Amino acid sequence: MARMALLDDIGCPDDVRKLTTQQTEDLAEEIRTFLIDNVSRTGGHLGPNLGVVELTIALHRVFDSPHDPIIFDTGHQSYVHKILTGRAAGFDKLRQRGGLSGYPSRSESAHDWVENSHASTSLSWAEGIAEGFLSRGEDRTVVAVIGDGALTGGMAWEALDSIADQQDLRLVIVVNDNGRSYTPTVGGLANQLAIIRTDPHYEEALDRMKRHVTEKPLGKQVFGLMHAAKAGVKDALIGNGIFSDLGIKYLGPVDGHDVSSVERALELAKRYEHPVIVHVMTTKGKGFAAAEANEEDHFHAVGQIDPKTGESLKAAGGASWTHAFAGAMVELGERRPDVVGVTAAMLHPVGLAPFAARHPERVLDVGIAEQHAVTAAAGMAAAGLHPVVALYSTFLNRAFDQLLMDAGLHHAGVTIVLDRAGITGTDGASHNGMWDMVICGIVPGLMLSAPRDRQHLISVLDEAVDTDDRPTVIRYSKAPMPDDIPVVSSHDGLDVLREGSEDGILVVAHGQLCTDALKAADSLDVPVRVVSPRWSLPVCEGLLEEASRAHAIISVEDGLVVSGLGSHLADALSERGVWRPIRNLGIPQRYLDHDSRSAIMAELGLNAEGIAEAVAQLASQLDTQ
Repeated sequence: MARMALLDDIGCPDDVRKLTTQQTEDLAEEIRTFLIDNVSRTGGHLGPNLGVVELTIALHRVFDSPHDPIIFDTGHQSYVHKILTGRAAGFDKLRQRGGLSGYPSRSESAHDWVENSHASTSLSWAEGIAEGFLSRGEDRTVVAVIGDGALTGGMAWEALDSIADQQDLRLVIVVNDNGRSYTPTVGGLANQLAIIRTDPHYEEALDRMKRHVTEKPLGKQVFGLMHAAKAGVKDALIGNGIFSDLGIKYLGPVDGHDVSSVERALELAKRYEHPVIVHVMTTKGKGFAAAEANEEDHFHAVGQIDPKTGESLKAAGGASWTHAFAGAMVELGERRPDVVGVTAAMLHPVGLAPFAARHPERVLDVGIAEQHAVTAAAGMAAAGLHPVVALYSTFLNRAFDQLLMDAGLHHAGVTIVLDRAGITGTDGASHNGMWDMVICGIVPGLMLSAPRDRQHLISVLDEAVDTDDRPTVIRYSKAPMPDDIPVVSSHDGLDVLREGSEDGILVVAHGQLCTDALKAADSLDVPVRVVSPRWSLPVCEGLLEEASRAHAIISVEDGLVVSGLGSHLADALSERGVWRPIRNLGIPQRYLDHDSRSAIMAELGLNAEGIAEAVAQLASQLDTQ
């Protein structure tokens, strides 16, 4: 790559502070070129970072990181921050084993205070850190950069309410207002921010008032009243009191692509030494024509792409679980007027967009608010609808109480469809969908299915929307959907995928891992019987019968092995007074470093080779007993 005159000499924020205003503008262009060139090769969150280039430069010129913590929410906006804090050289291995994380990472740099990969948490972190500094008498300012839809999350507003009562805190809240999360941000808050973004009269009126007042006798004294007048004018002109009503000082809106303007606002906020909101307007995908023209998500996250055209360079893979679900939902919508879709700012990523195109009045996008999504769905069920809530698996974690106490306790007929369940890989520990089966297993009466192919997915989705007395959950992988797997026989909720001695080794496979389990069985000389339940929870009668006859059992699942599906099977057998050797293959109870999905699965022994090795070891142990 050609030398970048300024960027190549940036090793820490001190280097950024030495630049002239013109140099900061040149640096911004170099950073955009750097991002496009590098992220197009590795994949990652391109659009959000192109939008915060000038903002991040200004942050590091005004504040002294890491002495002054800068917390990014959501954390995928932190690429420019990484570049300015000495990590540019690591971008050739972004989101790869041994390379940079796609989110802030404390193991990478002291400049990363919080590994903030789930949205709407930064303000709580920031208040807590600022409270700690205040208690210790430390002269430090905390900065929280919240945007890309994160203000639609309820936790952010809980924090704002609390911060408003803590006026001694040195806390600057930067609202990065790009009008979007994955797609255009929805909700009343978004509408209010849009009013501020688009009304030209606000700053014009203030400027006229300032000039008129200061030209008069006693003008300077009168101008001292402007602070109070400003809030009144703002509310009168644009009808917006969302921040002033909280009692937090508000500055803006500011052009987020003008380094000097952002610097001035941040300097004022820092000098104030109390909680301040700085409202910065940015454009997602700024400076990359293909991203700016992409109306769906402005290249929110990309795989490998052409750095000039933005076209994907990834060869077409197998069938997609998301695409199969999308088609099934459209068909359901035609047959079932009571079926509605619910999502949390991810209409396109989870596959609800085709359903929404057909039935726009039957889709609720709640923003980044999974808790609200699940409880609202329970309310819809109480009113006679059957909601299908589509989320990424990792985000169900945030709605556990609502699943347990609102959907579960009320026996609500709610279906939750979890995309990207199991190992996702490159986004790191927070985004692996490894917790959902443990969470769901706690909810009394809940039904959970991990479909193994398209036919299985469609059939359990049909059953789920026919279930009106309990929540149902369907989970599937990020990996390509396998071809339909032939079923040898079925009984009592269990499908037999491969014949074998009924009193030999029984392999119980769930979801995506059925294909690997069959490959493993075919590679062995040991007689292995492979079965897969239609619904993994509760444990079906057919599985209990098969397990009771087997000599030993191996459970194969792509979820947390502790309290996972194998554990549920062992507990159910124990209640019947049946003991069998059970080896549970799954994800260990630890946070996993970012890497490709295939590499992590191989490391955990959750591919065909690993499953075959586990079966062979168990068979050998049985032979020696």
